[in-house]
Amino acid sequence: MNPISFFVVVVLALISVGVGAISPPLAAPFALAAVYIALSLRMANAWQKCVVLRAGKLHGVKGPGLFWILPILDSITQTIDERIQTTAFNAEQALTRDTVPVNVDAIIFWHVHDAESAALKITDYRMAIDRVAQTSLREMIGSSLLSALLSDLKSADAQLRDDIAAKTGAWGITVAAVELRDVAIPEALQDAMSRQAQAEREKEARVILGSAEVAIAAQFVEAAKLYGQHPEALQLRAMNIIYETTKERGTTILIPSAMVDSMNPASALTRALNAARADQAG
Repeated sequence: MNPISFFVVVVLALISVGVGAISPPLAAPFALAAVYIALSLRMANAWQKCVVLRAGKLHGVKGPGLFWILPILDSITQTIDERIQTTAFNAEQALTRDTVPVNVDAIIFWHVHDAESAALKITDYRMAIDRVAQTSLREMIGSSLLSALLSDLKSADAQLRDDIAAKTGAWGITVAAVELRDVAIPEALQDAMSRQAQAEREKEARVILGSAEVAIAAQFVEAAKLYGQHPEALQLRAMNIIYETTKERGTTILIPSAMVDSMNPASALTRALNAARADQAG
């Protein structure tokens, strides 16, 4: 009995007792009214719908608020909560399309939009949506590759939501969303995937390093051509290298005499003239 019915019944009972003390025949109507209200006045909360049967047939869906039923003839067969519900479900050791066993945990958000269908078309809609969610999850896993399942969870969520909604729509249930919370794969496969990812990264690093070596070699070829055409540039470069290596204190560098002579333009010119004279004499 709801609080309002209880209050009215108590008031009528007190009146009946008070009137009965004065005139017992006048107390009978108040007593009968209290009994009738106790048996017929019902209340549903804002999120509830009550399915009423009259003599075994559907009479209507009542609520929210106060409503009347006929005692004995009417019965409230089910009170439906229309708020959004959450149901957790999972699939253990389900095989993907590439025969990899996975454990998947998911959660579904749903609500009843048609209380009449939920009460009359299925025995237990809560258990039914749990079973449908589990079977749909296994079907989705069986039709998906492991790589696609791990890389695109949003698409898997949308596919699973549509599959469950298609099966439960006739029961008056709306599926708002489905979210995969965790996809667990065997440890051995995790190690293999980790090694594969590491190998792919090493491959990319080697390719990048090879490309850099090719670019550096091309630059060296261009520099060699430039130094061949301009020996003075090579001398300046050598002097700059020596300067850079001697900036640190306490550094001792041994330079071959031939390298020192190559940095002297006069010596280089003398050697070039001597070489030309020797060619002419020969």
